[in-house]
Amino acid sequence: MAEKSELKYTAEHEWVLVDGNVATIGITDYAADKLGDIVFVELPKVGATVAEGKIVGEIESTKSVGEIFAPVSGTVVEANDAVSGSPELVNSDPFGEGWLVKIEFSELPSMLSLDEYTALTGE
Repeated sequence: MAEKSELKYTAEHEWVLVDGNVATIGITDYAADKLGDIVFVELPKVGATVAEGKIVGEIESTKSVGEIFAPVSGTVVEANDAVSGSPELVNSDPFGEGWLVKIEFSELPSMLSLDEYTALTGE
């Protein structure tokens, strides 16, 4: 996985790794920590069309249910089946094995830098 400073972030606590026209998306360690022990992850199906800012999945923890928002519009090209079977990966390795989905996009919207995200979360 890339260094945290190379990633883009959203105010909804997703991180985005851009590789060409594919965005790999996950939730930040801040979000994983606030959710607590994650027990279920629902991801979109490969081939699904998603819209920026719209809900594309759900994360359930022992504390609450959180929504996963698409930071880009496009088509889902891969979903991380490992987190469906082992949702605790999102807690233990949110920037690595706990990634959630890959979306092929045509336009990359403006997102937060690590410094901007850190200022948002106060971490």
